[in-house]
Amino acid sequence: MARIGVEESLTNVSDALKAKGFDVVMLRQENDANGCDCCVISGQDENVMGMQNAVVQGSVINADGMSADDVCQAVQSKLQQ
Repeated sequence: MARIGVEESLTNVSDALKAKGFDVVMLRQENDANGCDCCVISGQDENVMGMQNAVVQGSVINADGMSADDVCQAVQSKLQQ
């Protein structure tokens, strides 16, 4: 099953992804994203400094304004591409 990194503040998203059978890893620091097929972020601190350092090879989903179900659908969609 796919390994999904989820920002710590998104517990409802983490719980929903676990219920769908995904291997969920909490993103506490940059290295936690290593080996993840997809990452879900809250978008609250996205690119604050105007710098971009890609750590994840997979997709990054900004969960801002999305429900947990919306995020699950987005993750499944990204993984099928």
